[in-house]
Amino acid sequence: MIINRVLESRSEGGLEPDDLAVLADSISDQKVYAPRTMIVKAGQTVNFSTFLYEGIMSRYVDDRAGQRQLVAIQTPGDFVDLHAYPLKHLDHDVGTITGARVGIIPHDNLRRIQRERPELARKLWFLTLLDAAMHRTWVFRLGRLKAVARVAHFLCETNAKLFAVGHSDGERFNLPLTQFDLAEICGLTSVHVNRVLRELRERGLCTFRAGAVDIHNRMALAKLAEFDLDYLYLAEDVQRRLGFPMAPVDPVPEGPPPDDRE
Repeated sequence: MIINRVLESRSEGGLEPDDLAVLADSISDQKVYAPRTMIVKAGQTVNFSTFLYEGIMSRYVDDRAGQRQLVAIQTPGDFVDLHAYPLKHLDHDVGTITGARVGIIPHDNLRRIQRERPELARKLWFLTLLDAAMHRTWVFRLGRLKAVARVAHFLCETNAKLFAVGHSDGERFNLPLTQFDLAEICGLTSVHVNRVLRELRERGLCTFRAGAVDIHNRMALAKLAEFDLDYLYLAEDVQRRLGFPMAPVDPVPEGPPPDDRE
C-alpha cells in the first residue's frame, strides 16, 4: 500500500500490519478523474478526504478576477486534503492537473480510527504536519528564490517525494506537466520558464522534456536550488540513497547560555 511506503520512507516509520489493514478498510471507494477537474470547491462542506494514488493534483485560490494562485502540488503518496476532516470545509479549491486516481476515505472512518487506533491517528496527524512543512517551504521558494532556483527547487522536491514512494530512481521521473503548469507553480511566466529550463539543460543540471525529468547532477542542482531535505522528514536511509546524508545535529548545551558581556 503506497501510504505505508510514504510512512516507511519518513522518520515516522511504517504501519503495523493491523493498522495497515484498518487503514485499507477505511478507503470506501476509488475514483478516477479526468485532467483539469475540480474535486472540492472552497467553502463546500466536505465529509471525506482523498489519498492520491496516481496523477498530479493541486490546491489553489482564485482572486476576484478568476485568476488562480497555486498553493500546493500533490503527487502520488499524498493525502490531498486530510486537514478537511477537522476543518469540515476548505478555504481553497482542490483539482486535478493530470488524470488522477484517488482513494476516498469518509470522515466517519477517520473518526473511528481516531477513537479506536490512537497510534494510527497520530501517524495520520504526522502527515498533516508534513504537508504544513512543505507549504512553508513553498512560501520560501516563491518569496526568496530567483527564477532558476525556484524551478530547480521544485524539481528537487518532486524527485525526492517520488523517490520515497518508488516513482523515481533518483535521477529520472515522469512529470506530465506543461511549461505553463511549471510557470504557475513557480510564480513565473511560461516564457521565463522556457528560458530557465534551457539554462538548466545548458548547465548540465537537468533536462525536462516530453513529460519526463532527467537529473544529470543531483548535488549541483540542489546547491543551485538551496534545497535542503529536512522539511520532508525522510528517513536516514532514504536520504543516503538519494545522496543527501543527514547533517549532524549539534548537541544542545546544558545550563544557561553564556553571558557574552563578560
